[in-house]
Amino acid sequence: MQTKSKVWTKDFIILSLVNFFLTLIFFLLNATITLYALNEFNASTSQAGLVAGIFIIGALIGRLFTGPFMNTIGPKRILMIGLIFFTLTTLLYFIDYGISFLIMSRFVNGITVGIATTVIGTIVALTIPELRRGEGIGYFAVSTALATGLGPFIGLYMSQHKSFDMIFSFSLVLGIISLVTGFFVNIPLSKTTKMKHENVGFKLSGFIEPKALPIGIIILTMAFCFSGVLSYLNLYAIKLDLVDTASFFFIVYTASVLVSRPFTGRLMDRKGANFIMYPAFILFGVGMLLLSSANNSVTFLLAGALIGFGFGNILSVGQTIAVNLAAPHRMGLATATFFISFDIGNGFGPSLLGLVIPTTGYNALYAILGIVVFATSTLYYFLYGKKERAYRLRMAESS
Repeated sequence: MQTKSKVWTKDFIILSLVNFFLTLIFFLLNATITLYALNEFNASTSQAGLVAGIFIIGALIGRLFTGPFMNTIGPKRILMIGLIFFTLTTLLYFIDYGISFLIMSRFVNGITVGIATTVIGTIVALTIPELRRGEGIGYFAVSTALATGLGPFIGLYMSQHKSFDMIFSFSLVLGIISLVTGFFVNIPLSKTTKMKHENVGFKLSGFIEPKALPIGIIILTMAFCFSGVLSYLNLYAIKLDLVDTASFFFIVYTASVLVSRPFTGRLMDRKGANFIMYPAFILFGVGMLLLSSANNSVTFLLAGALIGFGFGNILSVGQTIAVNLAAPHRMGLATATFFISFDIGNGFGPSLLGLVIPTTGYNALYAILGIVVFATSTLYYFLYGKKERAYRLRMAESS
């Protein structure tokens, strides 16, 4: 009976829309904020990387405390708190008090996004039928994939043709739409009772899910590699004289994810995560190596397609693994752990990579990151891959 349960419910669609808007704002700003810092404040490359990365560090802190509070206050209230304060803190971008104030604004804005998106991911995982979780999260992740492609595309286009105040205004409007849309989410009581508070005291297990840490390490490493693409692709394209092509890089990336997600989610439910993850590592790694050697538009965009097939599916499958390993009442913590791992890699990546770019250059940087992706596939085998059969048997027995 469970396999016949619906995935596309009203709340699933609403949550996917809110997630799309929030993620769109993040990628739109993240693709342009380094350029804003460089042009408006004469920031160094490392400072510009910090402006981009501090948002994600803020999101990390927001996620860290969302898991335990979700169990006590309730997911709907936490969601609305996150959306209200996100909209309010977006107004800070219009205040020009220097680079330090911009960094602070990005930080607090990131906290609110961390809160809202963690709640959304948890509610979605709870409402999707267990035996269709890979498929359901794959569909939900399409909202993230669309935003990943459209956000940088819109941001880069607006940075070339509009003012930065117009970019901030557009982000504010999307924030207001997210807030209004969020009011219509209705979480059944039967779902919230799965999240009853577990009295663990002030322990690490009260903030993260230890069972999700192994896959979290993989996601952290992959997000670190992808942060080099997200934060520095525009500057790399300027060096290659491919600025117009760069705007379409993330569109191609998104198209690759959209084409593959409906199939990879179902395949994971039927054949397991390993069936998707190992090819995804290969595609991501090859895409990074291709990007490092790109000297024309075709190669540049082909790299975007391969990275989309690879990294895009690593994310959705990784989130499903994290949730599947957790007990129902700890799904919020498992979701938070997954996103915290993503945020650490994506948050610290721009600053750390910004320090080495003057030495390595962009070409060598992307080549090195491609090698890191290949090496991580071996780490995945030892942390999760070789144990997956046992995990799937355990899930089958309990369902």
